[in-house]
Amino acid sequence: MSHLNIRALKTRIFRPRESLLDFLVESVPQELIHEKMLIAITSKIVSLSENRLVNTDLTDKDALIRQEADIYLGKINYGFALTIKDGHLIPSAGIDESNSETGAYILYPKDSFLSAKHLWQGLRERWQINTLGIIITDSHTTPLRRGVTGFCLSYWGFHALRNLVGTKDLFGRELQVTQMNLADGLAAAAVLLMGEGNECSPVALLEGARVDFTAEVDRKETSISLEEDLYFPLLQPLLQLQQKPPV
Repeated sequence: MSHLNIRALKTRIFRPRESLLDFLVESVPQELIHEKMLIAITSKIVSLSENRLVNTDLTDKDALIRQEADIYLGKINYGFALTIKDGHLIPSAGIDESNSETGAYILYPKDSFLSAKHLWQGLRERWQINTLGIIITDSHTTPLRRGVTGFCLSYWGFHALRNLVGTKDLFGRELQVTQMNLADGLAAAAVLLMGEGNECSPVALLEGARVDFTAEVDRKETSISLEEDLYFPLLQPLLQLQQKPPV
């Protein structure tokens, strides 16, 4: 029998340009630090540490979304735009105003995998441990489901996928395509406890996760091209529409 233990940590408010490494060392009790631990960190405080803020008075939000998005797919409900950003199908290129102290737009980290790697390197050195996993989290919606769930924006220190292709199911049939996305599953569980509102718990510790730790990761491990994606037929008309020249 396996167990996953998750502890969300209540912290002080994190502010722009602070050292995130110092903040994490300050916030995680020494007695909770051990080998093979995973630490989930909301992308918002990563962005704040990198000062990824834009004053709302200085820009039009839709123009900012178009600038930040890798692919802009068009306006959708509730004043959002549908975009692809860093390999994720997400509203408004991940730009958010919630929990912004000044009301400024908070953008995604410039390179969230590099941010995760730097935290992995720094925390291993500061905590004097060898084996550590970093998960940078955010939240997204699921089509035809109400509410948001957490997902992994980036990670470092462990393999994000478990490939079950070729293994057998309960009745001996060989699995053909199944791969478990460990990073997203762990992120969703962590965000469930970290919260979405005024909890002030931007960090969670995970213990007992069955992951394979590694010093190097493939940042494309969980990515899939648009053409390979199961939902590409639904996205294709939007992509073609955006490619048409304006009338």
